[in-house]
Amino acid sequence: MRTLRPRPHPWGKGSQQVAFGKKQVPISSKNSMAARNAHAKAREQFKTYDTSAIQPKGSKAPIIICIVVVLLVIVGAAFAIRGCTADAETLPEGQEAVVTIQNGAGAKDIANTLLDAKLIGNADKFVDYINKNDAAAALIPGTYLFHGGATHADILSALMAGPASTADHVTIPEGLTRQGVADAVQEATSGRITSDTFMAATADASAYDGRFDMLASVGNNSLEGYLFPKTYSITAADGAEEVAEMMLAQFGEETASLDWSYAEERGLTPYEAVILASIVEKEGTPDNFATVASVFYNRLASDRPYLESDATTAYEVGHDPTPDEVHAETPYSTYTNEGLPPTPICNPSLAALQAVCAPEETDYLFFYFSDDGTYSFSETYEEHQESFS
Repeated sequence: MRTLRPRPHPWGKGSQQVAFGKKQVPISSKNSMAARNAHAKAREQFKTYDTSAIQPKGSKAPIIICIVVVLLVIVGAAFAIRGCTADAETLPEGQEAVVTIQNGAGAKDIANTLLDAKLIGNADKFVDYINKNDAAAALIPGTYLFHGGATHADILSALMAGPASTADHVTIPEGLTRQGVADAVQEATSGRITSDTFMAATADASAYDGRFDMLASVGNNSLEGYLFPKTYSITAADGAEEVAEMMLAQFGEETASLDWSYAEERGLTPYEAVILASIVEKEGTPDNFATVASVFYNRLASDRPYLESDATTAYEVGHDPTPDEVHAETPYSTYTNEGLPPTPICNPSLAALQAVCAPEETDYLFFYFSDDGTYSFSETYEEHQESFS
């Protein structure tokens, strides 16, 4: 039997041998420690090095893109919120609103004023509409009267045209009474100026006589007779007093060229001449006003100065009078009272006023008009009786 002797380790003294499978892998504990120390020292030194110069440059594009995206999201959200905001409720048709646009007001201020008055449902949309039409610099300040249901186009057009464009228009026909005028004003303004308010504003002429010379002899009587028949524009800024002043101013303008001397020579004041003109207006037609005026002048100058006009009593009772009513002892009965009634009985036309200032020269004391509208004039009562017998 052969004796085996141990061989020297092939890797020398101090080495270990680890078996991995069938292979022998040498590990030197001495070399491993040195390597680890060297790596550790390198790591410590590397921490202090400035490596920015060798780092790749970063692009700013991602940051810019992020900012743009955020801004677009914010703007989009704002428009979405604005577009989704429900419009406020607006005035229905048939209702009115008065708005005042102040001097220097911008498009946004005007839109907010209209929004508060419920004429528009969205202020921003109206501002956009103004800008779309390049109209911001063309809006006229003032007081406007708008009706419910007006479109943006209607409102913008009015604001560019001025306050008069939204005025109400009232036509006062010849021979209308003060009450009739009041009712017409109320209807034209849809009740903004009521009939009662207008009647109160025209009840005492002395409140206006300092501004209108023709009222000097009217005293405390009403403005009956001086509310001149015409078509008037009533703006939102006009109240009952302003409308009355319009009509008084029109009376003064229309009658400025009249010569009242004929009436004055026959003892009538200017106010009494207007009273007579109001009776002529009710009793005649424009074609025969001058002849009818001559009849009444002749009656006033006669031994029996009774005008005997049914129209004066009709004014008092408010309807076609009965024989008993015209002969009743009342202030407006010109059958029982000599001379003129206390006040005008309507608002006469310029033609009737002209007839009183320059009547036809006749000896007629009577006239009669038939149902077909024809008039018959006579100098004596007998002739008068024959005209309708």
